[in-house]
Amino acid sequence: YLRRDREGGVVLVVCNFTPIVRTGYLVGVPVEGFWREALNTDSESYGGSGVGNLGGVDTLPFGTHGRDTAVSLTLPPLGVLVLRPGER
Repeated sequence: YLRRDREGGVVLVVCNFTPIVRTGYLVGVPVEGFWREALNTDSESYGGSGVGNLGGVDTLPFGTHGRDTAVSLTLPPLGVLVLRPGER
C-alpha cells in the first residue's frame, strides 16, 4: 500500500506474510526513478536472513495496478519492506 504525507511525499509498504521468498513481485508506483529501501525487517542488522533488494530498485518502463510505472521486488519471507522514491 502507499502512504502520503502532507507535503506530498510517498512511501510504499509491501508485506509478505508467507515463509517463502517472492522474487519478481511487481507493484505499480506513482513516481518514476529509483526507490530506496528505507526499511527491510529481514535485514541482517535486525537478525534476519538479509533477503531484499540491495538497497533499492529502479522503476520499469511499464506499469501495473493502474499506475504508469512499476517496480520489481524481492520480498523477504515473513517480512515488510518500506520504500521511498529518491537518490541512490
